[in-house]
Amino acid sequence: MKTQIRKYIPALLLAGATWFSGCTKFLDETDPSNFTVDNYFTKPEHASSAVNSIYASMREPLVSGFGGGAWMMTEFATGLAETDLGQAVNSYFVKDLINTSDNSYGYTYWNNYYRGIANANLAIEKIPGIRMDEAERKKLLGEARFLRAWYYFSLVRMFGHIPLIMKPVTLNSPDLRPSQAAVEDVYAAIVADLKEAEVAGLPWTNPSGNACLGAVKSLLAEVYLTMAGYPLQKGAAYYDLAAKKAEEVIDSRQFKLFTSYADLHNPAKKNIEENIFMIQYRTQIIPSSWQVSIIPYNKNISAYSDETGGIYANINFVKSFESGDLRAKEKQFFFTTYTLESDRTKTVDLGGYFIYKHFDETAQTSTANSDLNWPVIRYASVLLTYAEAANEAGGPAAKAYDAVNAIRQRAQLPLLSGLSKDQFREAVWRERWFELCYENTTWYDMVRLRKAFNVGARQFDNYVGHKFSYGPVLSEKELLFPIPTLEVKNNPNLKQNTGY
Repeated sequence: MKTQIRKYIPALLLAGATWFSGCTKFLDETDPSNFTVDNYFTKPEHASSAVNSIYASMREPLVSGFGGGAWMMTEFATGLAETDLGQAVNSYFVKDLINTSDNSYGYTYWNNYYRGIANANLAIEKIPGIRMDEAERKKLLGEARFLRAWYYFSLVRMFGHIPLIMKPVTLNSPDLRPSQAAVEDVYAAIVADLKEAEVAGLPWTNPSGNACLGAVKSLLAEVYLTMAGYPLQKGAAYYDLAAKKAEEVIDSRQFKLFTSYADLHNPAKKNIEENIFMIQYRTQIIPSSWQVSIIPYNKNISAYSDETGGIYANINFVKSFESGDLRAKEKQFFFTTYTLESDRTKTVDLGGYFIYKHFDETAQTSTANSDLNWPVIRYASVLLTYAEAANEAGGPAAKAYDAVNAIRQRAQLPLLSGLSKDQFREAVWRERWFELCYENTTWYDMVRLRKAFNVGARQFDNYVGHKFSYGPVLSEKELLFPIPTLEVKNNPNLKQNTGY
């Protein structure tokens, strides 16, 4: 697997160039500026740098433009997203359920997330050998384990039977062309990493954006929730684990819902309060890269020169929101009109429901250089995970009502009460669909539940056989994405997912 060995290639190339140069002084002298795996991990700052490098791979799928963006893959797979970007063929392949293993979206995830795992493996192996403060070492290793777990959690849900690589890979490693692991083994490794991260001494919150204890426990709750459902179907015991772990986050009182939905796309609110963990960006340094994809196609409303119309909400989904739901009102989660870039006193009808919850007002109206982070774990998600898991483990008790009603109260909806276990279950599902829409969450919920939201009937269908509002019908093969062609071609030990 090429992505795992990439860190070793520069050192190998350097060795080859030196050997064949014929310059004997290069054989006798070392250049201190040339770092290799063997000579790099010697100082505490090397440990910090190594861990920071693990985060970088999270950003790559969010890169967007006229070719679309890999982050859209799990959104179009829900049947709840639209696009006007004709040249982004990979979006249509997923949206119309005619996807293939040649889709570059899947390759972007596979390639970059395994690179993140490779960097995590390297850090976890090498940092213990550095002379440094022990508490700081533990924290850095906790971050590395959290990130490795997050990458594996994403990959195993997208691709199913995947290679499980927990050590650095060299050209002589047996994992150079790895076999696929059992899904349960991948989840066991994820849980083990997160449990290690829990006791690493990480702070509950971290305004810098690095992993924190709140993120670790929140992710572990989500992992247990997924393990309770499909494909592992571990049931009530794991719903109970999910509820208890989410409850720890709630009871910590370190996080809270924003009072206004505007704070979801307010750069001043990065990494605090509701934003437990985010993918980090910084204007003028690494600006957010998805802004061009959420702008209506060539409506001349933006300071960005590229207005791609890459992704926006399906109208039938927006209309399925409960009557009076604040989230469905103008400039809350969506927007249908905006002022012209050439004259902000004039307003244009955009012809659809575009995604306002990710919209950077300053970048769109003036700088074309966004300072927004991408949300990975929000406190709203933790509340809904707790409500769902607690209900499955023991029925709709008062604390489960409190959790889901906090979401509904902010949306200016009537509070839930007096529901049966089955009624409460579907009520929480609906809140997940509405609250977490277009945040790379819904498709994962569909797969673990084997359910899809029927926007016309406002009820849940079985995943297999569910018909999107615009025609295509989900089959069993859409429970996974195809393993990228290049990976299967170069590794005879990989078997393609069924149906691709």
